[in-house]
Amino acid sequence: MTTLLPDEYEISADSARIDNALVHQWLSQDAYWARDRSREKQDRAIAGSLNFGVYERASGAQVGYARVVTDHADFAWLCDVYISPQVRGKGIGTALVTAVRDHLAPYNLRRVLLATADAHAIYAKIGFAPLEAPERWMTLGSQ
Repeated sequence: MTTLLPDEYEISADSARIDNALVHQWLSQDAYWARDRSREKQDRAIAGSLNFGVYERASGAQVGYARVVTDHADFAWLCDVYISPQVRGKGIGTALVTAVRDHLAPYNLRRVLLATADAHAIYAKIGFAPLEAPERWMTLGSQ
């Protein structure tokens, strides 16, 4: 599946382009999974992850973010996917996650996981599916 990003936007995996302060603002104030996350913790998460940003071509302003925690061999965790409310509904989030999936494809990872409370249908369009045997999975920490 190829999802077209509107022409006025671009996706980059260049971590140097990430606006850490903006990403922290988005996630700590608006994302149910990261609300109240400290800036220091967010900066550590960004530093230890493969980061993707979505940018307006004309201004360079960041309008989206996603990060992946991976060993580049067997496993990846897709998290902190966020699209600015001002540009939602244009397919940017779907294009971002598709770009992440395609970026990871050459690694031939055994598994890419994510967690979502409300976007199952969006991720399903990109190829994600519920765990086949959730009873095999365990977690350490908060749910």
